[in-house]
Amino acid sequence: MRLCAALALLLASQGLWAQQTLPPRLEDLFTQGVQAQKAGRLEEAEKAFLEVLREGGKLSFVYNNLGALYQQRGEHQRAVRQLREAVRLQPDYAAPRILMGASLLVLGEIPEATRQLEQGVKLQPKEPLARWQLAKAHERGGNFPGMVEQFRVLCELEPQNSEYAYQLGRAYQKLAGWCFQQIARLNPSSARVYQALGESYHAQGHTDFAIRAYQRAAHADARLPGIHLALAQIYLEQGKQAEARQEIEQELAIVPESVVALALKQRLESTGPQSQP
Repeated sequence: MRLCAALALLLASQGLWAQQTLPPRLEDLFTQGVQAQKAGRLEEAEKAFLEVLREGGKLSFVYNNLGALYQQRGEHQRAVRQLREAVRLQPDYAAPRILMGASLLVLGEIPEATRQLEQGVKLQPKEPLARWQLAKAHERGGNFPGMVEQFRVLCELEPQNSEYAYQLGRAYQKLAGWCFQQIARLNPSSARVYQALGESYHAQGHTDFAIRAYQRAAHADARLPGIHLALAQIYLEQGKQAEARQEIEQELAIVPESVVALALKQRLESTGPQSQP
């Protein structure tokens, strides 16, 4: 989603427009500015908005639209100044907070962007752009649980949106990587670290490295479920049925009700003993 998609929020100012009225002449001028902005005539729109402000129309939705205009032009510092004024005048106005968060992200001001976007989401929880931008802020800030939460809610709001589903999957991948890093940092010799390494090596086809990693995991925690099962599956792939049987028995000693382990044992029993190559 491009940053200029924030333009979808421009019309959110209409909700406040009903409460904050301009004199007729300035209202007409502001409307002309909005039309010019939507048509991409940004210089014309800027002149209209600035004149409204000079003539006393210093209302939050005017600053919001002017800030959005500067954002369209990539002038994010100027956008933030206008949007801050909109928020100062109307703290419960969601649109400028969301737009400001998007510009602050571009400027690399991640904590402040996150704060503004969180407020925007609280004020307008069903606005997809707000949650999308907040997810980006969490990703930039390394808050992967927060990133997952925003895309999870987006998937609930729009279950048929394939892009949200993809982004949620990507967020879970980021979260998994972050969790692994935390485990490795807190306990480098954890069985889970070696288990994750074994899974990674096996997926890459490096079975010898995978076996060694799983063996180290079993040494670190002999009662950890799944380790002996993984080893049994690798040995079975290699045709080493004796080793596979031994690992399956150890797995079932830990998790007697394991459906996968029982099925693998039955498969091995049906093939009968075979000599090792």
